[in-house]
Amino acid sequence: MAEENKTIAVTDDEGNEHLLDILFTFDLEQTGHSYMVLTSAGEQQDEEEEEEEEEIEVYAFRYEEKDGEDAEQALYPIESDEEWDMVEEMIETLSAEDQI
Repeated sequence: MAEENKTIAVTDDEGNEHLLDILFTFDLEQTGHSYMVLTSAGEQQDEEEEEEEEEIEVYAFRYEEKDGEDAEQALYPIESDEEWDMVEEMIETLSAEDQI
């Protein structure tokens, strides 16, 4: 797992740009892919909010790093239920460890 503390811009299917904070990335041996977990920019909880146990909405994508000047990352949707189950389990495990 790698913690990023970085904000990226993601364009949706309708051409709208959204700023998202990278919570963490991880690899799954079972799928051979890397995954990125994001939340809307500015929605990460600080320590006082964590005590209130508010949930934040997170998004997960499969990603591949592309070589280039800015080392872009290409995000892809997670399509199969089996892959979602594995990703969700990893998110829950990492979230419990980091108390996102």
